[in-house]
Amino acid sequence: MPDFPLTEDAIAVQADQSVSSLADSSQSGLLLTDFWYPALWSNQVRGRKKLAKALLLGIPMVVGRDEQGRAFAMRDSCPHRGMPLSYGAVYGQQIECPYHGWKFDVHSGTCREIPSLTADSGLNPEKIHAIRYPCEERDGYIWVFVPERRSSSGVPPPVPALPVHSARYRITYLAAELPCNVDHGVIGLMDPAHGPFVHQSWWWRKRASIHEKQKTFEPIPMGFRIATHTPSANSGAYKLLRFYGDSISTSIEFTLPNIRVEQIRIGDHWLTNRAIVVPIDANRSRIEFSAAWNIFPWFPLAKQIFNIFGRIFIRQDQLTMERQAEGLKHAPSLMLIDDADRLAKWYFALKSAYLTSKRSGAPMQHPIKGPTTLRWRS
Repeated sequence: MPDFPLTEDAIAVQADQSVSSLADSSQSGLLLTDFWYPALWSNQVRGRKKLAKALLLGIPMVVGRDEQGRAFAMRDSCPHRGMPLSYGAVYGQQIECPYHGWKFDVHSGTCREIPSLTADSGLNPEKIHAIRYPCEERDGYIWVFVPERRSSSGVPPPVPALPVHSARYRITYLAAELPCNVDHGVIGLMDPAHGPFVHQSWWWRKRASIHEKQKTFEPIPMGFRIATHTPSANSGAYKLLRFYGDSISTSIEFTLPNIRVEQIRIGDHWLTNRAIVVPIDANRSRIEFSAAWNIFPWFPLAKQIFNIFGRIFIRQDQLTMERQAEGLKHAPSLMLIDDADRLAKWYFALKSAYLTSKRSGAPMQHPIKGPTTLRWRS
């Protein structure tokens, strides 16, 4: 991420505490470790014959399955001569490097065989390790835990779960690459004011529908949420849900490093959507969107229609990020204002508090001290 110099205009408004420069965040652009990230969709890795490549936080990874179908993730590099292991093959629980045939246990990274060694060789292959990462499947994704240190042996926290509220439901997935650092993806994801301008459509909202809003936010571990409330009346999509009645409630929360979850309830009926901004490297990210619901179970084309409109919605965000990237490459001065950009300010404050806690070993000090009401127009 470039440093963002202050222009004369930005300097002039610094006296106003409601305006701040994005450069004020010393953690801007840093990628967060010790978190789970979705590397691939589960259906992108079928059978043990197929090895897939993934890039997370700038780390090249090979993702595959052992003979029992269990997913694994390793750094896509043989420790011998750097050959990408993704060009190799899996035999049982071992992956074979295509260059010299070295074999590594896919779940521990331990080298099990070096074909070139003679019987009297003093080298013990099991003292050599390829880098492997904790890996689990959940909600249709293969998740990889990226530790702060390569040799970290601690037990990672549970994989983030997509909230569902019944045994039977439908689920779908969408994704789009963004030409920006994860920070711009995240603050764009939670930005409450861009809707009438980026997402104008007959089925969502019109520019003329902009009006004042007021929401109360409260801190949660590693993030914040909007207290449960009635959704905005200017969205056509929410109006459709009134098929099930008028008692619609929604809750929205954000948690580090990159997850926004919205849960909509109408009695026993519900819809949950989750958006995750995945850092590919320092300058690219990917939005992973999933949604689950038990509404309209009798309508056979619900999933297809949801995907059509979902792709349009996500493409609007993607196009905005592509256009913004044209301006960001010139390192302009950027600013955040209250109240519409307060969520972005909280994101950077949470990120800073998390990194400070990791460096000091002290408990993380949550930057949001209690319920806060924000007002903006959108």
